[in-house]
Amino acid sequence: MDLGTFSIAVLAGDGIGPEVIEQAVLVLNAVAKRYGHVFRTKEALVGVAAIDAEGDAISDTTMKLCQESDAILFGAVGGAPRYDGPNSKVQPER
Repeated sequence: MDLGTFSIAVLAGDGIGPEVIEQAVLVLNAVAKRYGHVFRTKEALVGVAAIDAEGDAISDTTMKLCQESDAILFGAVGGAPRYDGPNSKVQPER
């Protein structure tokens, strides 16, 4: 029985974020199986990974994904010393 299909943007981010998100997705899958939901997840970059790959902490594409999703599963951002300080043009937390 399908009790609802939901789209979820999955943003693991930095630090402990990917580890937390990995476990959270397992929980979502268990909830879906138990209660008849369908969770369609789509991953996107945020934080340091996004800065390194795309030049910004969150891209317009990722923002659009989040706006079009029913929910956002967000890990963590920050803690990258190379982007700390007043002279850094881009910071994961901003």
